[in-house]
Amino acid sequence: MIRRMTQANPPSGTGALAGVRIVDLTAVIFGPYCTQILADYGADVIKVEPPEGDTTRWTGPKLEDGRAAIFLGANRNKRSVVLDLKQPAARDALLALVDTADVFVHSIRPQKLEKLGLGPQALMARNPRLVYAGLYGFGSDGPYAGQPAYDDIIQGLSGVADLMARQTGTPAYFPTIAADKACGQVAAHALLAALFQRERTGRGQYVEVPMFESMVSFLMLEHFYGRHLVDAPAADSDADPAASPAPAAGTGAAGETAVPDDRRPGYPRMLVPWRRPQRTADGYVCILPYTTAHWRLFFEHSGHPELAADPRFADIAARTRHIAELYALTGEIVARHDTAHWLALCQRLEIPAAPINRLEDLEHDPHLRAVGLFPTIPGPDGAGYRMVRNPVRLSASEVPLRTPPRLGEHTRELLAEAGLDPAAIRALLDSGAAREAGPT
Repeated sequence: MIRRMTQANPPSGTGALAGVRIVDLTAVIFGPYCTQILADYGADVIKVEPPEGDTTRWTGPKLEDGRAAIFLGANRNKRSVVLDLKQPAARDALLALVDTADVFVHSIRPQKLEKLGLGPQALMARNPRLVYAGLYGFGSDGPYAGQPAYDDIIQGLSGVADLMARQTGTPAYFPTIAADKACGQVAAHALLAALFQRERTGRGQYVEVPMFESMVSFLMLEHFYGRHLVDAPAADSDADPAASPAPAAGTGAAGETAVPDDRRPGYPRMLVPWRRPQRTADGYVCILPYTTAHWRLFFEHSGHPELAADPRFADIAARTRHIAELYALTGEIVARHDTAHWLALCQRLEIPAAPINRLEDLEHDPHLRAVGLFPTIPGPDGAGYRMVRNPVRLSASEVPLRTPPRLGEHTRELLAEAGLDPAAIRALLDSGAAREAGPT
């Protein structure tokens, strides 16, 4: 049994979420990105790690062991405690932390947490104000529940690879961990909504954020194109099949090939192969006449007034129907002049256009430099760390950046804040149930 003292005061600050404590049992990117967003708003995020630490601590170049590039990108403004949850004493210590928390968030299979006594019913019974969040690959009430899921798997299942194949001819993933990051944003706003409701009702709740469903929702906003347009109510899966006539041959879900083109999923403007940076005489330019006025000006000032009057491009509905022709013609026109010509012309005509930034260019982009998106902050090891700050600014909320923690850097102070006395903390450290970082 862990002996406790009076709970110490957690750190305070001026952030919008100052005073909110989050116990975080997530790893890799999905969960850590979610909790970093909340930490950037001032929440006290306690990163609970196993003795080996989050795997991303060793992903990429590093100045110090355990703080590699990918870890730095998703774990700033947090504190780290190491607990070996295979040991009962460590589980007791975690429960002491949860008793002080507003949010408990994890990305572990629910069955595993239930065996450890860390399921939602157990923790919310101890702490009725607790928001308990499970971040999973798939929703718990579907046939995929409990299956492992990483970014590549979700990109394939959710339609990303198909979208890339439709545009390029080859299935591919986005060259970024898009599912983890998009779903991390979903999880962050779900937790904020649950906290807001708790402030009104006084009680927490269980929050489930599934990657698959979240990514399909993200992608299908525009690519559900045409599927909203139904002539009759969708069949109720619980209805008696004998009560409704069977669909006619060649129609409905079983006859997908008979669905008219304008009822098929997929927003045409996103899928044509010509939707890409346009090749100029000396490079590339990103150019997007969008409104009818934009297109008229573009055609007139590029020497093609006949296209400005072409009924195929007269309004947005017509342009959408003929988007492949429109983008192909645009490519032919843009190729006749250099990039500087098009940037100058579009600026004068107020048509959206920009050069391509390489990844190496971003830190030197004049706008990003002016807004200070890439600050350098000192780490406890004396090294300087270049970070990407929270892009959001709140006028009455400022949260200074802190480097991501060393593994177990805050174990001792966090256990003390949870009310454990020095002897109990020493026993945890001596037994290996808890660990702390060594000196730098």
